[in-house]
Amino acid sequence: MQFDDDAGLDTSEVQDVRGSRIPGGGATIGGGVVGVIALLLGLFFGVGPDQLGLSSDGDEPSATASSLDEVSQDCHTGRDANTKDDCRVVAVVNSVQDYWAQEFERRGETYTSSRTVLFSQRVGTACGNATSAVGPFYCPGDRKVFLDLDFFGELRTRFGASGGPFAQAYVIAHEYGHHVQDLTGTLDKSQDGRTGANSNSVRVELQADCYAGVWAHHATTQKDESTGRPLITSLTDADITDGLDAAAAVGDDRIQERFQGRVSPESWTHGSSEQRQQWFRQGYRTGDMARCDTFR
Repeated sequence: MQFDDDAGLDTSEVQDVRGSRIPGGGATIGGGVVGVIALLLGLFFGVGPDQLGLSSDGDEPSATASSLDEVSQDCHTGRDANTKDDCRVVAVVNSVQDYWAQEFERRGETYTSSRTVLFSQRVGTACGNATSAVGPFYCPGDRKVFLDLDFFGELRTRFGASGGPFAQAYVIAHEYGHHVQDLTGTLDKSQDGRTGANSNSVRVELQADCYAGVWAHHATTQKDESTGRPLITSLTDADITDGLDAAAAVGDDRIQERFQGRVSPESWTHGSSEQRQQWFRQGYRTGDMARCDTFR
């Protein structure tokens, strides 16, 4: 994946709170959640730490502005995105949101932007307090995506994904898929408390995978306002393979097999590796969000 060196980046879409002093106690895990497997399955590529019963002991840490806001200082152009991980996040967020803003306008609707919050170790959200252990997530309470960049290393070392820049882009685009669902009212369907291969929770996650593929389909053709050229200039077959590999690595069956030695479809919340790849491919092949109806 390659960005246009001369394209300008909009860092206002990414809030960098890494290095901020986090007040108060730690996050606790409750609500009947048992063990690290439940934690992994509950929130990797998920929505809101409230689904795991995360709560605060003491003052709630908040995503406030950091004096060490690196993205606003270091991320100015596509050239920066081609060389720095946090700047790449900015560029992907810009591209994803530009696409959805255009798509909503085409459909006669209004897209409301969502900021990505870069944090380290732990963060407070409208959905509750969370630590890095929960992985990337979208909080509908404050309509923000939360991401600790260390997760991408975990994706490779702990979950066996091949990695690569587009694997990171897939993660971000999936979370913005949840934001699109929030805006369209679909996200509420995941709040019925059910799990299993045919549950609404799984269908919501698979649709977010499909939406990530839809964005990828258009990523190299949508024009950047600052240059009149696409922000992403190159997306290769190898990049797409990295994205599919990341989708497979966080399939419920793959995670269960790796961490508990058996597969339990009745407890799935995100879908199997095959399903996640299948729906990303569906979005990437068609480029049409209407073809992402996982509820049919």
